[in-house]
Amino acid sequence: MGDAKDDLRSYLRLAREALVWKLDGLSDYDVRRPLVRTGTNLLGLVKHCAGVEAGYLGAVFGRPFPEELPWMEFEAEPNADMWATADESRADILSLFERVAAHSEATLDVLDLDSLGSVPWWSDDRNPVTLHRIVIHLIAELNRHTGHADIVRELIDGAAGLRQDNDNLPEGDAGWWTQYVERLEEVAKQARS
Repeated sequence: MGDAKDDLRSYLRLAREALVWKLDGLSDYDVRRPLVRTGTNLLGLVKHCAGVEAGYLGAVFGRPFPEELPWMEFEAEPNADMWATADESRADILSLFERVAAHSEATLDVLDLDSLGSVPWWSDDRNPVTLHRIVIHLIAELNRHTGHADIVRELIDGAAGLRQDNDNLPEGDAGWWTQYVERLEEVAKQARS
């Protein structure tokens, strides 16, 4: 049996990998393309997750991420963390995501899971927090946004699934999926009656 910290690390890594995989093979336009009313886009999700992870596994435990992330500051334009500017390339954002992950891994290396921190953007009644609690919170946050990325990617080109080597979807060709969706549409129509 591995220890709890190894389990948490594994789930953090899996969530990061799943999110980044959603950008594979897409054009620079498609990774930035907003396909829903809120403007959610793939590269913005990676940028947002990098900023969130830098805060939770950095400043919260007195180990601030060494780079400035102006889009995460209180004074930043609303949603500035949810999209990449024309000057921020995919390579820039992915490299930042990797550096943040390395910083987070270092935090996990030097602190115990019961180490205490304080989340400045949370209310006093939710502080102090343990590293264990924050890592679980961050795993949930990363997976939530990876779910958003799943839908955005499917809207772009139909690609779906958990990972490149294991999509975790039922086997079926295009015809099977078309029939499946038609069946669900029929059930939805019947339910509204």
